[in-house]
Amino acid sequence: MNSGKRCDFHTHTMLSDGELLPMELIRRAAAAEHRAIALTDHASFSNIESTIESVTKDCEKADAWGIQAIPGVELTHVPVRYLDDAISRSRKAGAEIIVVHGETPVEPVEPGTNHVAALNPEVDILAHPGMISLDDIELAAKNGIFVEVTCRRGHSLTNGHVVALARTAKAKLLVNTDTHSPSDLSSMEFAMKVALGAGLGPDEATRALVTNPEDLLRKLGRL
Repeated sequence: MNSGKRCDFHTHTMLSDGELLPMELIRRAAAAEHRAIALTDHASFSNIESTIESVTKDCEKADAWGIQAIPGVELTHVPVRYLDDAISRSRKAGAEIIVVHGETPVEPVEPGTNHVAALNPEVDILAHPGMISLDDIELAAKNGIFVEVTCRRGHSLTNGHVVALARTAKAKLLVNTDTHSPSDLSSMEFAMKVALGAGLGPDEATRALVTNPEDLLRKLGRL
């Protein structure tokens, strides 16, 4: 994999609370020399199927610009008791990437969300999981779930905690932007600063930015 090519697996479009059409976001990522971008709009039972159907239509045309655009969802504020159902419905609806909105310190996410997400191997990414426990990050690692180091303000307050526990648990990390506006997309250089600032060493940061994205693309059958 070309180490100069950015992969970002957590973004939002105007299908939820982002600013751009899916195709506009894909175009900006392609122009910024991204190798892959996942479009993961906020979803719950009200919009899982419609969101995935809509975003897939633009993702299917991204080959024109030499970028892999991956349709997905971020399951957001879903009640813990129904989270597994939402995960199953998302996969059946065609989501290639399932992100679960973790227990960030800046939103009232229901306690237990990290735990249930970490137990489900159908989850691809546990996003901004806040003060996640060691037990839960170990579960995520065991179930092949990637854990996010985020570039997004507020959510990033606990990046250092996440990195420290991920190192102990040998969990695989990704550095994602949680993009909502065009200016949120990050270069490889900026993402490296976020990774190093969160406490990753240079080799660990390279794994989070290069090796682990490649592993995820392979898991998705896109390599």
